[in-house]
Amino acid sequence: MPVHPIVVAPSILACNFGRLHEEVRRAEAAGGDWLHLDIMDGHFVDNISFGPAFVEAAAKVATKPCDVHLMVERPDHYFPRFVKNAANISVHVEAQHDVRTTLAAIRAAGCTCGLSLRPATPFDAVAPYLDQIDVLLVMTVEPGFGGQPFMPEMLEKVRTAAEIRARLNLNFRIEVDGGINHETAALSIAAGADTLVAGTSVFGAPDMAAAVRKVRGE
Repeated sequence: MPVHPIVVAPSILACNFGRLHEEVRRAEAAGGDWLHLDIMDGHFVDNISFGPAFVEAAAKVATKPCDVHLMVERPDHYFPRFVKNAANISVHVEAQHDVRTTLAAIRAAGCTCGLSLRPATPFDAVAPYLDQIDVLLVMTVEPGFGGQPFMPEMLEKVRTAAEIRARLNLNFRIEVDGGINHETAALSIAAGADTLVAGTSVFGAPDMAAAVRKVRGE
């Protein structure tokens, strides 16, 4: 049995930005539990997505928690701009900041905190912080662009996280992001993931509600 109920977080990066409010409502009506928002600065990753004003616009109509993923070089500097519109803020272990201090500051600001690692980063990089986080975000593609194929070798990190969580009686969620559809979601859940970020596979589906249910394993 999973430690936490399964959460499906539609990724706003895959929606129609020109109809943002409608897309947020559509994702929620389809059964999305969280809304996942990827912030890219063009430095930490080779792409620029959107910033605090866009997240605020999405949050104006959102009734579900906003899960903000900061793929930025200085998350310690930028996270305060997202606090009022985010339930969870995840930062990268590879970014230029004092990880422990940033996580504590996010919590002190009233959000839950997450820590993410890129595919090339060894699990040992996040291991020292597992008792200080609410979410471990395992990237299952190289961060920066949507629509990439799932990297099954990343499931070993999910399994390692689940084993440590159980052994140390910790309570963080294990989130996967990248190439998630009903097939890769099932593999991820079997490995120990409980939080599934799905972009193209749900926003691009003919029936978004059916796609969300499939990702959840229903």
